[in-house]
Amino acid sequence: MSQHSIKSLRIVADENIPFVEEFFGDLGAVQRFPGRTLSTEQLREADVLLVRSVTSVNRELLEQTPVRFVGTCTIGTDHLDLDYLGRAEIEVASAPGCNANAVVEYVFGVLARMRPDWQQARFGIIGCGNVGGALHRRLKDLGLTCACYDPFLDNASYPDLTELEVVLDCDVVCLHTPLTQSGSHPTFHLLGEPELEGLNSGTLLINAGRGAAIDNQALKRVLMRRHDLKVVLDVWEPEPLLDPDLLALVNGGSPHIAGYSYDGKVQGTAMIYQALCRFLDIEAEHSSAELLAADPSSCQPLVLRGDSAKDIINNALLDAFDVQEDDENLRATMTLSEEQRAQAFDQLRKTYRKRRECHSLEIEYWPNGLSADEKKSLYQQLTTLGFTLSMENPAG
Repeated sequence: MSQHSIKSLRIVADENIPFVEEFFGDLGAVQRFPGRTLSTEQLREADVLLVRSVTSVNRELLEQTPVRFVGTCTIGTDHLDLDYLGRAEIEVASAPGCNANAVVEYVFGVLARMRPDWQQARFGIIGCGNVGGALHRRLKDLGLTCACYDPFLDNASYPDLTELEVVLDCDVVCLHTPLTQSGSHPTFHLLGEPELEGLNSGTLLINAGRGAAIDNQALKRVLMRRHDLKVVLDVWEPEPLLDPDLLALVNGGSPHIAGYSYDGKVQGTAMIYQALCRFLDIEAEHSSAELLAADPSSCQPLVLRGDSAKDIINNALLDAFDVQEDDENLRATMTLSEEQRAQAFDQLRKTYRKRRECHSLEIEYWPNGLSADEKKSLYQQLTTLGFTLSMENPAG
């Protein structure tokens, strides 16, 4: 593109993408629309399209438009028709890893709420890409036992890899897969009725990947028979019109917001902005770091509380993220009509609270009565979990 066209780009963006004007405003005019209802008509004069996971980007949407760059501010790309975009010579960019830390912190918040003794649990992780891999590293750094299933990785680089059956035998099972329906290892309905029925009594199952990786109707049938399982779902089949009967059976539910930390969303926007600058062969002038550093919530005090190290850690995790608020908000929409429930699901995402990650919470004081060894252990665990500690390291 010419320098003249760079300064007059026409940019269409999902209304839920943060800081679009701050990052992209210097490059042209920005228009925002609801991502789920984005239409060809709204793209008639667009050069750049910026989306999140709720927009299906395909030939039907783009063929009669001048769009030459599509950026999705998400890890996954299953909502993009990559074959069509390649044939049409439309540049594509995604944001792998942008919200991986947010999803990991979601999982730890769920653990603190649903299984306070999680530090004694065996963890099974299905899918060890950006998110699953980050969760695996965090758990291993905490000294916990993990089993991982990902047929696209090898044991040489991932020694905890094993068979799916071994992973499903763990105390906590976390899904972090993309959604695929073809190839050698499709993830669509990876967990069906036989796999779910075979879970051990007391298993905590968490899906913060893609809803259809679990057969939701099979899960409903299993949960109607088995009250010994604990299930938390952030993703559903289908969205946004999830099954209210399934929500009534699970222990926790949220409206696909596991990765919705403020930090992760800003980083996703920044990564797409940088990709567009590379496409245009211009220097990027903005970064996520400068925007987050200038934010007044960049460093908030956190008071440690609890009668034991386990309680102190769990309370800190819940201060960072607690699924209970999202669960209550989602359940409150289930009395609405189908159309209203679908709209409410998207509205919960659109108006989601400003959730900062653990590093924005600064711990300044130890609770009274801790021994030197307890302080040393707590310091190591809290820093591994991502919290900012301004007090002196008791280990010296």
